[in-house]
Amino acid sequence: MAEFAQAWKSGKATRGDRISFASPELLWKVLTAKRWELLKAMCAAGPMTVREAARRVGRDVKAVHSDMTALFNAGVLVRTPQGQLEFPYDAVKVEFMLQAA
Repeated sequence: MAEFAQAWKSGKATRGDRISFASPELLWKVLTAKRWELLKAMCAAGPMTVREAARRVGRDVKAVHSDMTALFNAGVLVRTPQGQLEFPYDAVKVEFMLQAA
C-alpha cells in the first residue's frame, strides 16, 4: 500500500525495472536451471568476478562464464566499471500467461 501511496503522490510508478521475453519458451531458454541457481547466488551479493560466482555455485569457471555472458546479453546482469558482473535487483518475479489458442 505504501508503494501505491508513493506512486500516487509522485505520479511515478515505483515497480522497478522489468525484463520482458517474447515467449515463455524464450524465458526458459535464457533462465535455465543452472542460470537460476547462479542468480540466486548473486542476489544481493554485489559485483563479483566469474571466478567468485563459480566458487559460490560449485561449478566450472568456463561454464559459469558462458552462463553469465548469456545473462548479461539478456540484460539480467550488468557490468561494473571495474569489469565485474552484478545482479542489481532485490527480487525476481516471473510472470506469464497461458491461454487457450
